[in-house]
Amino acid sequence: MTAETENLREVIKRARVVLFDFDGPICRLFAGHSAEDVAKDLVAWLEGQGLRGLLSEEERVHPDPHVVLRVVNKRHPHSDLVVELEELLTQHELKAVPSAWPTPFADPLIRTWTAVGVRLAVATNNSPRVVARYLESRDLTECFAPNVYGRTRNLDHLKPDPHCLNRALNALGASPSAALMIGDTPSDFLAAQRAGVPFLGYARNGDKEKLLRDAGAEDVVGSLEPVLQVLRGQA
Repeated sequence: MTAETENLREVIKRARVVLFDFDGPICRLFAGHSAEDVAKDLVAWLEGQGLRGLLSEEERVHPDPHVVLRVVNKRHPHSDLVVELEELLTQHELKAVPSAWPTPFADPLIRTWTAVGVRLAVATNNSPRVVARYLESRDLTECFAPNVYGRTRNLDHLKPDPHCLNRALNALGASPSAALMIGDTPSDFLAAQRAGVPFLGYARNGDKEKLLRDAGAEDVVGSLEPVLQVLRGQA
């Protein structure tokens, strides 16, 4: 047994509650519905409102729609503009659900953890409506319900703020040390760190792994298969 596998066993063994990020560890939401196109649509909508000058040139071409949302919230916090833009993003996310790709081994991992009595929650920057629709499409609702904590209209609570993790822990009556967060971005790692929750990074490619390790994540897997194997006693 390698030291890496032994460490993974310890991380999994300690967890009584597992908090999943959504887009990445559970599925690739925009696999068939380009996130970059969504970001462009948000920018076009702002320009249609006569607000082209609200974004810098770099922000107007950024491929991540959450960056556009954060920028607008920073410059017009808690405004009707932010509410409308957030709803527009939610509608795009909902349209992406039918073409989302399940992350390899995520479904059996979720079901196995549920079967052995570990409680699960989703802590995400995506809309909880989107998560609920995806989980229903995969017959996974009962593994998480009602513990899905996602984006609210208060965008100050987006990760790396630990708000959604703390909501999940409070609802489940779990201490941070008894939980495990599985995420694929530095903001997931930072949110877990701020909440005092152990973190397991999921990196589907080398670039993702580098970003996580540069942020300080120590435990990172390139596939959920070894996690499932450990859980099933096969590693």
